[in-house]
Amino acid sequence: MNESSPAPWPHGLSDGLRDALTPRRGEPAGPLMSVRGRYRYPALGVLAVLGAGFTAGSIALLAGSAKVNADVAWPIGVLMAGPLAVAARWPLHAWRASAFGFVLCLLAVGGRGFWPWPVPAFLALLAILFGVGASVPRRTTVAVGAVTTVVLGAAVAHGTAAWFAAILVALTVVALAFGDAIGARRTLVADLAEQTELRRRDLARQAVLEERARIARELHDVVAHHMSVIAMQAEAAPYKIPDLPDAARDTFVVVRDAAREALTETRRVVGLLRADDEGAERAPQPGLDRLDDLLVSAEHHGLAVNVAIVGVPRPLEAGVDLSAFRIVQESLSNAGRHAPGARVAVELRYGRDRLTITVADGGARRDREEWRGGGHGLVGMRERVTMLGGALEAGPAPDGGWFVRAEIPYEAST
Repeated sequence: MNESSPAPWPHGLSDGLRDALTPRRGEPAGPLMSVRGRYRYPALGVLAVLGAGFTAGSIALLAGSAKVNADVAWPIGVLMAGPLAVAARWPLHAWRASAFGFVLCLLAVGGRGFWPWPVPAFLALLAILFGVGASVPRRTTVAVGAVTTVVLGAAVAHGTAAWFAAILVALTVVALAFGDAIGARRTLVADLAEQTELRRRDLARQAVLEERARIARELHDVVAHHMSVIAMQAEAAPYKIPDLPDAARDTFVVVRDAAREALTETRRVVGLLRADDEGAERAPQPGLDRLDDLLVSAEHHGLAVNVAIVGVPRPLEAGVDLSAFRIVQESLSNAGRHAPGARVAVELRYGRDRLTITVADGGARRDREEWRGGGHGLVGMRERVTMLGGALEAGPAPDGGWFVRAEIPYEAST
C-alpha cells in the first residue's frame, strides 16, 4: 500500500527502482482487486474488454499506419496494451510488460510518423500507471514514473517534438499522482476502519470489566449482609440457649470468627473495585419487590409500561432477585433512550425451575449497533445472566420494536 512519504533520496529511488524492475512474489494487487460486492467482476470484465480492444487497435495501427510487419506488429501490440487486462491483479507486472513493449515499438517504428506509438497503447499505459500508483509504495511509484519518463523522452531522438513528449510525460505524472492519491485514501480508510474496530472491541472489553466490577460490588453487599447475620447469630446463640454445652459454645465461636474473617476479606477484595469517591452501599440491594419504583420512573420518562406476571411468584435467591431487577431496569432504560414514548410490555414468568423475563417495546429502533456489536447495556445483562447459568436473547422483534428475553435458573449452576 502507499506510504505516507517517499523514502530518502537517493537510497529511496534505488530501492524503488529495484522494486519496480525486479519481479517478486507477493507484489500488491491493483485497486480493483479490493472492490467487494457485485461491482467487482463487472469492473474486471470491462478492464479485460478494454485491454483486448486497445490491443487490437494497437496491432492494426502498427501494421497499417506505421507499416510494421504483421509478424512483428502483433506481439508488440500485445505487449504494449494487452497487460491492461491483468493490471487489476498484477499492476507492476503489467507495467513491466507494457514498458518493454513500448521500447520494442520504438525500435521497430523508428522515426516514422509524428510519434512512434499507437494511441490505444498509450491509453492502456495510462490506465496501468494509475493501477501502479494506487497499489505500490510511493518510492516504487516514483521509480516507475522515472523509468516511464525515460522511455517517453527517448521518442525525441526518433523525431517526436520535445513539447509533445513533455505532454506525454505530464499525462504520465498525472496518472501516477491520481492513482497514488486514490491508494493513499484507500489506505487511510482501511486504517480508520481498523482503528474503529479496535476501539469498539476495547469499549466492549471495558464495558464487560466495568459490569463485572459492578456485579461484584452488588453481590458483596448482599453477601456482607448475610455474613453479618451469621456472625451476630453465632455471637448471640450462647445467650439465647441456656445450659449450652462447651463444645457447642466453642463451635459458635468458630462460626462467628470465620464469618467475621470472611466478611473482612470480602470487604478488602471488593473494596479494590470501588472508585475512590464511591463508598459501600448502605441501602439494601434492590429486588423485584421494588418493581413498582421502576414502573413509576419509566412512566416519568414517557413510557407506557404494562406488566404481566405469569405463574406463582416465589422467593428468589438474593443474586437472582438482584439480577432480575437490574435486567428489567436496563431494558426499560434502553427503551427510554431508543424508543421514547413507546409502549413497553414486561412479563415475569415463574416456571418450574427458572424465571423468564421478557421486555418488549413497540418503537422503531434507529440504531441497531446494540444488536450487531453488543451495546454496553446488553453486555451487563449478558454478564449477569451468564454468571447465574442462564441465557439471554435480544434483538429486533418480528412485529417491530425491540425485545430482551432472559432465562435465569432459580438456583445458580455450579
